[in-house]
Amino acid sequence: MSQTRTPTQRAKKLKRTPQRVAASIAGEVLTLAEAAAYLRVGENQLADLAARQDIPGRQIGGEWRFLKTALIRWLATPARRGFWDTQFGALKDDPHLDEMLRDIYRERGRPMAEDE
Repeated sequence: MSQTRTPTQRAKKLKRTPQRVAASIAGEVLTLAEAAAYLRVGENQLADLAARQDIPGRQIGGEWRFLKTALIRWLATPARRGFWDTQFGALKDDPHLDEMLRDIYRERGRPMAEDE
């Protein structure tokens, strides 16, 4: 016969003590080598990404640490696209582009092509 637990018994079992939290997080903290292996990239590449804050990580005493759940969340998030990624070439088919460029150069007092 199965034993049914009361809500109080369940709460006691699930109580998040500091020791329990630390133990669960310990398996989630990755070194640079572990995170690089997990992501299947080189350690230097990962260190560069982390230094530029392109990937979630912390440097502690000169060594990188990565939270596995943060890496999973980062992987699941669509890449941010910068201004130039979305705007580069936006005017290429604009019928007024040549006229705009001529006006810009005229206002600057410069020819469209500079002599070398």
